[in-house]
Amino acid sequence: MNCLFFLRDSSIFKKIMAAFLAALLPLMAITWTINEKGSDNIRSEITESVLNTTRFYMDSLDKEADRISRYLPNYVMDTDLMELAATGNDMSPYERTRKILDIQRQLELMKNSSPFIEEAKAYVPLLKRSILSNDYETRLDPEEYMAMQQNAKLYEAPFIYWNNRLFITMPYPGNTVRSPLYILGVELSAAKIKETLAQIGRTRGGQSVLLNLELGWSMETGMDPALLQRMKSFALEKRERQSDEGHETIVHDNKRYLAVYKYSSLWHAYSITCIPEELVLGSLQMYRTLFWWACALAVCIVVFFTYFLLRFIYRPLMKLVHSFRRVQQNRLEPILIDRGADEFGYLYRAFNDTVRSLKTLIEENYEQQIRNQRSELKRLQSQINPHFLYNCFFVLCRLIKSESQKEKAYQFCLYIGQYFQFITRNDEDEIPLELEVEHSRTYIEMQRICYGERIQVLFEGAVPAIAVPRLILQPIIENAYKHALGNMLQPGELWVHSERRDGDFFLYVEDNGQSITDEEIEGLQKKLRYSSNRIEETTGLMNVHRRIQLRYGEAYGITVSRSELGGLQVIIKLSVS
Repeated sequence: MNCLFFLRDSSIFKKIMAAFLAALLPLMAITWTINEKGSDNIRSEITESVLNTTRFYMDSLDKEADRISRYLPNYVMDTDLMELAATGNDMSPYERTRKILDIQRQLELMKNSSPFIEEAKAYVPLLKRSILSNDYETRLDPEEYMAMQQNAKLYEAPFIYWNNRLFITMPYPGNTVRSPLYILGVELSAAKIKETLAQIGRTRGGQSVLLNLELGWSMETGMDPALLQRMKSFALEKRERQSDEGHETIVHDNKRYLAVYKYSSLWHAYSITCIPEELVLGSLQMYRTLFWWACALAVCIVVFFTYFLLRFIYRPLMKLVHSFRRVQQNRLEPILIDRGADEFGYLYRAFNDTVRSLKTLIEENYEQQIRNQRSELKRLQSQINPHFLYNCFFVLCRLIKSESQKEKAYQFCLYIGQYFQFITRNDEDEIPLELEVEHSRTYIEMQRICYGERIQVLFEGAVPAIAVPRLILQPIIENAYKHALGNMLQPGELWVHSERRDGDFFLYVEDNGQSITDEEIEGLQKKLRYSSNRIEETTGLMNVHRRIQLRYGEAYGITVSRSELGGLQVIIKLSVS
């Protein structure tokens, strides 16, 4: 869900790529799954086949060893062997030779009874000789004879491993603690056992081993020593887990093998067959290789598709988007048409036509707006003059009537001349701020004549060399005299100061008038905020505020608040840049 919300606000390139990958990746995943499932099925079938073959050959070995173990008592009870073992030295040489030959014939029959018997033997300690099926003069090997007596449980553990050879023996008598009269045994054919083991994995190219962990012997079919050691470790793991049969994939020397194992309770040994996995899954390896080639091809397709998408769709689209953003920034620049007659070519041409039309309309509207602004400035400026003209003549008449005020009347006439000379100079819409401040000082001197020393005025702050609309400071000062300071009984204070901050210039006009309330200040601020909707409002503050906004923009103009002196604070914000 989060991914969907992310894609909703993403670019069209990301959305198309996400849709393409959403279609491609599941197909690759399904192909991979089919390949792996097929690999697992083939591995299971081959494993089961090898395990069945192992069961068959191990059952054959078990039956053959069991048959030899069960037939051995019949040969042990041979009367000639008993007589020779008991009274051999008392016999005549002829009689002893005849008995030995008869015994050899019996041993020959025993040897020929099973292909797994390498040799049949009778160990006779009285004669100090071993009787073989095909050899007459043999000396009794004491070490071998002692080793053949270690078999205590014929049917549970019939095998004796000695000197890399495997035997099944039976002493006579077998139920006494004394040394037996003789021992009858057979030596199993290691070659035949290895041949049987080789039958298990031969068709699959595998190798087999028969491991007896208790006696430490093994029979294998030419297995690498390192791999044989790995098989011994594997058999130990299975014995610890008490696992009798099964299969498992093992890794040896960075190579994977399929190990099929079965435990024989008669041999007390594990039969383990190792088949290289590459031989088991040879056909699937080809498909797996083809799958990786398909993945590489898919990557190439993704790269090609990405390049195609970027080159023919995304970049032209972003070019169009950037052009629209330039239009939003009032940069009406046409697009360089590098497309043919496709959809983007049509959009480019339509965009350029629209830009040309907008330029024409903007130029016409701009000229009309300039004319309207100049007309508005003249109208607002003319609204200031009649009101102040009436006040000036009223004060002048009062001074002329007084014999003692003739000097002030003369000075006042000079101020009036300077004042009206300033405001009637209509050939310039903007003047230096320094002249505007000087004009305001002239106005204050005129008011000083009217009010005397009752109102104290303080000018502070430097003035930057910038051009401003005419009459933006004097009307604010006039407003303070008219509505705050003129009717006060106690001394009045007027503080005019300035501040430059972050590329803007601020003029502050503050008084200590007590007649204005917080509600009236808030209402006045609201009128200033919505002055564009109140064109009919023609007060001094509104006139100055609208003229400043026409010059600098809506971020500039006049704001009002409570002054630190107790009256009204008027802030004039101008642009320095």
